[in-house]
Amino acid sequence: MASDNVPELTNGEFENFTKKGLVLIDFFAEWCMPCLMMAPVLEGLSERFKGEIKIGKVNIEDNQLLSEKFSISSIPCMILFKNRKEIERFVGAMSDDELERKLKKYL
Repeated sequence: MASDNVPELTNGEFENFTKKGLVLIDFFAEWCMPCLMMAPVLEGLSERFKGEIKIGKVNIEDNQLLSEKFSISSIPCMILFKNRKEIERFVGAMSDDELERKLKKYL
């Protein structure tokens, strides 16, 4: 489910990916229909925010340590980090425009 624009991260890659700047991480599962609906939205946003916000994905089934660390209880759950610190959390599927609007206020 990962792509070149939105890489799927493992426990090991997560720290380095979120180290610097604004990073949106999508916590998802393959069986979650709203998560699957968010995939093309995140693809589009990764193009629009290229160089401003990095976007990655974490499969909660394959990376349970990260799921526990961030207390993920509902998916899709997207967490916006700035220099590795959580600054905002978005839970549930949303439209491209809605998520773009929410992210723009951090630029």
